[in-house]
Amino acid sequence: MEISKAEIASASAVGKSHKSSAASQELRGAEVLVKALQAEGVQYIWGYPGGAVLHIYDAFYKQDTIQHVLVRHEQAAVHAADGYARATGDVGVALVTSGPGVTNAVTGIATAYMDSIPMVIICGQVPTHAIGMDAFQECDAVGITRPIVKHNFLVKDARDLAMTLKKAFHIARSGRPGPVVVDIPKDVSFKKVPYAGYPSSVEMRSYNPVRKGHGGQIRKALQLLLAAKRPYIYTGGGVLLSNATAELRTLVDMLGYPCTNTLMGLGAYPASDRKFLGMLGMHGTVEANNAMQNCDVLLAVGARFDDRVIGNPKHFAQNERKIIHIDIDPSSISKRVRVDIPIVGDVKDVLSEMIAMIKEGTAKPDPESLGAWWDTIEGWRSRNCLKYSMGKGDVIKPQYVVETLWNMTKDADTYITSDVGQHQMWAAQYYRFDEPRRWINSGGLGTMGVGIPYAMGIKLAKPQSEVFCITGEGSVQMCIQELSTCLQYNTPIKIVSLNNRYLGMVRQWQEVEYEGRYSHSYMDALPNFVKLAEAYGHVGMLIEKPQDVEPALREARKLKDRTVFMDFRTDPTENVFPMVQAGKGITEMLLGSEDL
Repeated sequence: MEISKAEIASASAVGKSHKSSAASQELRGAEVLVKALQAEGVQYIWGYPGGAVLHIYDAFYKQDTIQHVLVRHEQAAVHAADGYARATGDVGVALVTSGPGVTNAVTGIATAYMDSIPMVIICGQVPTHAIGMDAFQECDAVGITRPIVKHNFLVKDARDLAMTLKKAFHIARSGRPGPVVVDIPKDVSFKKVPYAGYPSSVEMRSYNPVRKGHGGQIRKALQLLLAAKRPYIYTGGGVLLSNATAELRTLVDMLGYPCTNTLMGLGAYPASDRKFLGMLGMHGTVEANNAMQNCDVLLAVGARFDDRVIGNPKHFAQNERKIIHIDIDPSSISKRVRVDIPIVGDVKDVLSEMIAMIKEGTAKPDPESLGAWWDTIEGWRSRNCLKYSMGKGDVIKPQYVVETLWNMTKDADTYITSDVGQHQMWAAQYYRFDEPRRWINSGGLGTMGVGIPYAMGIKLAKPQSEVFCITGEGSVQMCIQELSTCLQYNTPIKIVSLNNRYLGMVRQWQEVEYEGRYSHSYMDALPNFVKLAEAYGHVGMLIEKPQDVEPALREARKLKDRTVFMDFRTDPTENVFPMVQAGKGITEMLLGSEDL
């Protein structure tokens, strides 16, 4: 059966006449699935076929509105859909088969779950009669994914498919976003059932996330915030997820208070603004961490006080401060740190109400106290903790590569993805993000291998934008097969590999914590990345001298229609500073090799 563009409008327009005349139409479960995805406005789906999803793939063959992207590994399918969701704010969709298809997807699902990314992952399953019989490529997808999803469904009746998909998308994108798994047995995707159109609305008695914050709590928070002598605004990924960057910027600018972003929140407030103190946490700036520890009123917005941000909770609790916490997820409030004024609600809505109350009221911050606080902050900032040495100029410093890239692309529409490790931290520190959703990385799970799939997912969604993947020679090999996908689907990304021949962050910890016993952190047999890139049909570059960094990046940018792999041979001894060791407080920072 053909499922064309012309049919989408009628499929979604059925709306409330869900049980009316259209009920006579019969479709296979797989066709109902495609209709549901079309009604949800899905444009791209990343996947890999297998026996349990062949009926679904047959239905995709008969439609022309959703582009399916064939990846080379199911993990990459989920990562690519995840990157797409992070950059666009839309729900990312992936499709995998049963058994190993599901288990290969688990890392991608867990990555999205830890960072609260809206996704729907459709899994094939063995036929319903074979479930529990140890059938070929059977596994308990619902059981395996239960701890790493917002919710999951096993659809045993094709008549439930449309409503299940409606619920899945609603759950994924509302409240605190997250991945939802829909497990579909093969016979369910094949069976013909009456189809009366896609539901226009969904009601779930057990799931009603709060959006509007409590007015009394917001008023109390504002009184406390305006009376503060040493105020601080600490924001996380929740600001980006709720598309509240405009409201955050308005609030910070109205108050004139210092602001910091977590690793996941970078870009929520412009890094180029004086009021931004840089990223805080384990590899945060001196000024950001000291302000966090020494403020008297802390406004936490869409952040969760995780271990990489506050370090040792006992150290954090040594200084008394009043804490206001805004979050849509009530379970995140007072989870690690006790707060004084909790506000449960959507960040965008709460900040909007807060701004309106400031405009209506007469109370203003005390300029004298605020001025003294800024003087203290500027003293910390004057230490210039991100300053680094170029050494003798005979070896490439990784920070220099990132800074050079930022200087070149800061005025262009640019997206930066990263893998996980030292290169991730250098990207966060030295690429100064002024806009939201431009920094795409794995924060909560810290998943190596996400960089290329993230980049190709973004490039498909944003073909006119420049997309750079900052990676290392360790991380990049975990999903390097996706260079093949980049060629097939014409997603010309630029890969900046800071190749120091080590698993850099592991080596750094071994230097600091294990007296330089570099156990299995050195890469002995690396491929020739230039030839490897060329073998995949792309451009490869080897850059070994500092003076060649800028020309190489310029040349790569000129090759707009080609994927370019830049193998930068960087200083293998370079460490990420500042650094807070595990178990230490956030002001107990190592600022350089002299502190080791």
